[in-house]
Amino acid sequence: MTRSLFPFLFLALVVLGEWYGFQAVRAMVQHAAPGTRRLTTVLYWLLTVAIWALGIWAMSSRREHASFKSYFGGVLLAMLAAKIVIVIPLLLEDVVRLGRWAFQLGTSPAGSGGRPISRSEFLSKAALVAGAVPFVSLLWGMVKGGTDYTVKRVALRFPNLPAAFHGFKIVQISDLHTGSFQSKEPLQRAVALINQQQADLVFMTGDLVNNYAHEVEEHIDTLAQIQSKLPIFSILGNHDYADYVQWDTPEEKAANLRRLMDNHAKIGWRLMMDESHTLERNGEKMAILGVQNWGAKGFAQHGNLAKAHAASGDAPFKILLSHDPSHWDAQVHQYPDIDLTLSGHTHGMQFGVNLPFMKWSPVQYVYKQWAGLYQRGRQYLYVNAGLGFIGYPGRVGFLPEITVFELQKA
Repeated sequence: MTRSLFPFLFLALVVLGEWYGFQAVRAMVQHAAPGTRRLTTVLYWLLTVAIWALGIWAMSSRREHASFKSYFGGVLLAMLAAKIVIVIPLLLEDVVRLGRWAFQLGTSPAGSGGRPISRSEFLSKAALVAGAVPFVSLLWGMVKGGTDYTVKRVALRFPNLPAAFHGFKIVQISDLHTGSFQSKEPLQRAVALINQQQADLVFMTGDLVNNYAHEVEEHIDTLAQIQSKLPIFSILGNHDYADYVQWDTPEEKAANLRRLMDNHAKIGWRLMMDESHTLERNGEKMAILGVQNWGAKGFAQHGNLAKAHAASGDAPFKILLSHDPSHWDAQVHQYPDIDLTLSGHTHGMQFGVNLPFMKWSPVQYVYKQWAGLYQRGRQYLYVNAGLGFIGYPGRVGFLPEITVFELQKA
């Protein structure tokens, strides 16, 4: 199947969704008075057209007030998800109805034809209830889930951890996407929660902004309040390079990146650009490596892990900050003395099922490592689900995350 067919398949799915959504609603009021049925039809299509119009307008005019407009796109996404779910049982029912009608037609006396088979009112109700699940979930994700900050605690044991760092507490945040916030209050709550953890060290693993350096500037005072006993280290993510914006000149794009780097400094973060920093406690050492974004899934490869690793020297314990988790399989395995890699990037796709006994998101069909902790031999990778959001202005299942690691000597 060629990629050129996908727009047509998507359009066909949208048409089916709209048609079966209407059929389900119409079946619900089939026994009502004629006036009620007509009013239901008019309201249904008025609401549908309004959501489509606002959603398309929001997505086609993103530059100004983009964070506000994204909510119209989110409502459109919720409606589409609901109607696609409705399609499944009703389409299967129509296949069965067609088969029954064909059987009647073939077995009825000549000229009598098959009797029309009406749509099941029960199945229509069941389809509407099923469709309500993603609709309500995605709306909840916009109203509450997008800023429902959660703290995840991970204890990691390493035989080669210097004894001086036993019990060392690290906080990781990632993917703030500050351009998506409409006010300062959510990040102020997040910072207060971060500070409650009393971290020895804080890391921010990329995507401070959506595209533009100025997006973070109204939040600099808030982010500067993050407390750490040691310097706070940060790296760049794919969005920080503003590759998704049409710039008038290369110089303008480069200036945006320089401004963003300056903003890291204004917050008080040490931005790591393919380098290493050694921590020392009681004469024992730990190396922190930080690389620019490097992705194996079509994203830009700016990072130079060889350079950062060379700078880490003979430190017996090494932590790597690399935004994109696909870097782990692609390159990090070549450096077996990197004990722990901290990444972000995937957001858990901001949608999925995240239960103790089941973890699922559509992003898992693209990324092998996409949320939580992974181990290969002595090496660990942790993929943080991110603190912010982009595109869909909310989260369902994979809530915004603050990760607290406690390092222990095995």
